[in-house]
Amino acid sequence: MPCWIDTHCHLDAAEFEADRDAVRAAAREAGVAHLVIPAVQRSHWPQVAALARRHGDSYALGIHPLYTPRAQESDIAALREALQQHREDPRLVAVGEIGLDFFVPGLDAQKQIWFYEQQLGLAREFALPAILHVRKSSDRLLKALRAGKPVGGIAHAFNGSAQQAQAFIDLGFKLGFGGAVTYERALKLRELAATLPLEALVMETDAPDIPPHWLYTTAEQRAAGLAQGRNSPAELPRIAAQVAQLRGISEQQLAEASSANARAALGGLPALA
Repeated sequence: MPCWIDTHCHLDAAEFEADRDAVRAAAREAGVAHLVIPAVQRSHWPQVAALARRHGDSYALGIHPLYTPRAQESDIAALREALQQHREDPRLVAVGEIGLDFFVPGLDAQKQIWFYEQQLGLAREFALPAILHVRKSSDRLLKALRAGKPVGGIAHAFNGSAQQAQAFIDLGFKLGFGGAVTYERALKLRELAATLPLEALVMETDAPDIPPHWLYTTAEQRAAGLAQGRNSPAELPRIAAQVAQLRGISEQQLAEASSANARAALGGLPALA
């Protein structure tokens, strides 16, 4: 059975509160040997670190762009302190999840940019890669990446153009593919998954979010009382099977390549995963 690394799983999310240990156990049974658990806000930092230690996984510390409305400028000083405190912890592998979201309406773009650039500066200061949230924001993210010392890392849930993909690759980033690639209507994304260099791809779920098509329910179905399916890291092998099929390679080939790519992107992983 292929062995996988889920490079983006929010195991700390409230959706897993009732059965978190069982979710992790099911993922391991399915062949997902390692998770990277990125934080989304300051209050979650202790929990993601504790979960990574508990299950033999890895974690990242940061402030997600969708959580910047509730974030304070003092959180940046707190993040520096946390990174300093944990810098000898081999399970800390990145600053993340950080980035920009220009898709969700009502967010303060300038506040997002400030938090992104401050956290990118911390990644450079601590010589850590970054796990980036990229939604309708590739060009602005790339501008800041080009403005200083190289960082590298993962552009999570990538869904930009081929040119933007190449720009991230040229800057030392791997591109994360997950549940969105399972939708047949996602033609451009599926084309990227099929044609980008194999050494650029990592696999992820973003669980409990971005469910694959077999877990998705429409607005009409939800209105009728059918619950949205909860994504979980155990779904990764089935998601990856579709990527392997798109590329015309075996699942084992994709597992080996994407795991090697994850280790290259997140330098702390080799000794753990």
